[in-house]
Amino acid sequence: MKIVYWLVGLLIVIMVLLYLTSQFGHSSFQKKGEQEAKQILTKANLSQIETIEQKDLDGLPDPVKRWLNFSQIIGKEKIKTVRLKQKGLMRTSPGQKGMKTTADQYFNTQTPSFIWLARVNMAPLIYFAGKDKYNDGKGHMLIKVLSLFPVVDDRGEEMDQGTLTRYLGEIIWFPTAALSDYISWEEIDSESAKATMSYKGVTASAVFNFDEEGRVKSYNCERYYNGDDGYRLENYHAPVWDYQEFSGIKIPTQAKAVWKLESGDYEYYDMEITELEFNVDSTY
Repeated sequence: MKIVYWLVGLLIVIMVLLYLTSQFGHSSFQKKGEQEAKQILTKANLSQIETIEQKDLDGLPDPVKRWLNFSQIIGKEKIKTVRLKQKGLMRTSPGQKGMKTTADQYFNTQTPSFIWLARVNMAPLIYFAGKDKYNDGKGHMLIKVLSLFPVVDDRGEEMDQGTLTRYLGEIIWFPTAALSDYISWEEIDSESAKATMSYKGVTASAVFNFDEEGRVKSYNCERYYNGDDGYRLENYHAPVWDYQEFSGIKIPTQAKAVWKLESGDYEYYDMEITELEFNVDSTY
């Protein structure tokens, strides 16, 4: 019986030590992520911010003009930085039950870049911390279980393309970025247009779909998917909805990230924006 008590006591000590170590690891992970976020935000010049005028939309496809007018960007300041909070459900494999996720994300549109810092709860007391970063044209994905043990640490051409297409799709949250010189637009029809982004030697496109009033309904692109056999290009679909105003600008606050795989749809992430601010130079 004494041995049982001793083993139980040892197990409790190990669990407490692991918990304390993971708390320290998470604090360190977050601190480093916030430092990287500050570097991204402070690259933008917020001392001089232009005001968007109607003439700035000249030459854009009609559905894009309709979207930007609906978004109410005319007369507003050009968005150079963004910080937001989101919550949602993440699945790391098809058919998996969604895991509760919270994340902070920071963008710079002047030199296109972002960092996404997430915590995903896998089970009671078990979580992983994730970082998805796009900076200076380079992508980096880092995932650590309990913020301690790395299970993903990916860089390279596929990550560069994947994070660029993520940035391109997420301009729906800061619509003035659609006017950036690194993005060009081509009308497909009255309800859709193709955006092409070229930056630091990488080029990718996404198709945005709009309703009659100008709301973005979804965007679609080809993006690198990391499957069992490595990276391969797959169709990526993101429907968006539930428009709300932030600083007078209308954006969708809910979205799904869906991989259109040959084996079927894989709903990777279901998310909602809970807070959003423009032209800030500090982290949360």
